[in-house]
Amino acid sequence: MRIDARPFGKLPGGTPATLYTLVSGSGSRLAVADYGATLVSLEVPDRDGRLEDVVLGFDRVEGYVASRRGEAPPFHGATIGRYGNRIARGRFVLDGETHQLVTNEGSGHLHGGHDGFDTHRWQAEPFESGGDVGVRLGRVSPDGEQGYPGTLDVSVTYTLTADDRVVLDYRATTEAPTIVNLTHHSYFNLSGDATRTVHDHELSIQADVWLPVDEQGIPTGERCPVAGTPFDLRRPRALRHGIGADHPQLRRAGGYDHAFLLRDAAVAARLRDPQTGRVLTVETTEPSLQLYTGNHLRGTGKGGVPHRPWAGVCLEAQHPPDAPNQPRFPSTVLRPGEIYRSQTVYAFSVDA
Repeated sequence: MRIDARPFGKLPGGTPATLYTLVSGSGSRLAVADYGATLVSLEVPDRDGRLEDVVLGFDRVEGYVASRRGEAPPFHGATIGRYGNRIARGRFVLDGETHQLVTNEGSGHLHGGHDGFDTHRWQAEPFESGGDVGVRLGRVSPDGEQGYPGTLDVSVTYTLTADDRVVLDYRATTEAPTIVNLTHHSYFNLSGDATRTVHDHELSIQADVWLPVDEQGIPTGERCPVAGTPFDLRRPRALRHGIGADHPQLRRAGGYDHAFLLRDAAVAARLRDPQTGRVLTVETTEPSLQLYTGNHLRGTGKGGVPHRPWAGVCLEAQHPPDAPNQPRFPSTVLRPGEIYRSQTVYAFSVDA
């Protein structure tokens, strides 16, 4: 195992960015940039032992900066905050006071706003622990940033274990009541070939209920059974059958962009690529999982390969979208003296 640090290009103003590459005892490699606490690459073996990168992204930090400043940013590999996903009208009421956030998706607020956590440089501390290697990244989000109340001290720790588990541990404390909902936004393509779509990837999600959304992607408040719908992923199903299904919710989004309410179990989802045999299992402490099939991907990624729709799939463990405005959803309120903790594990293996 080892940790390598190298320059990763320059941020606006000339500040250098750093890329930390973690190498496990088995040879798997995880690269994380201090800009946006971003997962840049993740090389894991296929059934023949061949290492390939299974996440989309860019070769240098300038690509991430440009994509996040553009229209409809894809958020490749980003740590998302202060609130992952959408908040209706960018507005919520906390302790009787109305807070107006920056709106960056129509009239709504998405993934922390124009200058969310994904657009900031984090302080990085690499470490080794037993047979594991990792990097802890932290920053202080000031009171009023993007409209959020309270100064928030936040960190995310990436750990690569000897058995090819990528462990994400989130922690935050606040000086005033606020809302927090952190998540991770990698686009996975287990084939290791970004020119292929994920249509043939097989996915299962341990959820009996999904959340329909309105035209702006905001949950309507309904909780719908998955049974008898293209949202029934309780057993493995090729993504093509859902992406192309004749269902009004899927036609509107161009594929999946919906939250699933997870059962009371650590294992949330399992993704498999039949061609390479790679399997990704998602474990989390979060109550829901946002499934997004990259319906609107565009641009050019690593090695000059185009990012096309459905070239990757996001499995974002989080609290449900718009929870601050939906009393039936789990609370995302954090108060002084409390500690926000969340963990998501991306565990990799191969089938026979």
